[in-house]
Amino acid sequence: MSQTVFCRKYQQELEALQFPPLPGKKGQEVQASVSKQAWEEWQTLQTRLINEKHLNMLEPSAREYLMEQMERFLDNRETDQAEGYVPRES
Repeated sequence: MSQTVFCRKYQQELEALQFPPLPGKKGQEVQASVSKQAWEEWQTLQTRLINEKHLNMLEPSAREYLMEQMERFLDNRETDQAEGYVPRES
C-alpha cells in the first residue's frame, strides 16, 4: 500500500512521493508536505515555463525563478503562465 502525506497544495491526505524530488533539506521538506499528484502537476507547469520562457537552467537566476514559482504553485498562490499556452480540450 502506498504511503500518504497531508498535501499542502490540496489540504488533504494523498499519495506521497516515494523519494525526495530535490537534493538536500528542501527535497526532504517537499517529500514530507507535497503529494505525488501536486508534484506531477508542478513538473508539467515547470516544463512549460522552461520551454516557453526559454530559461537556461545553467543560470542561477533561472533556477531561483523556478524555485519561487514552485513555492507559489504549492502554496496555491498565483504563478506565471506560459504566454500563448492553450490547454487541450477534454
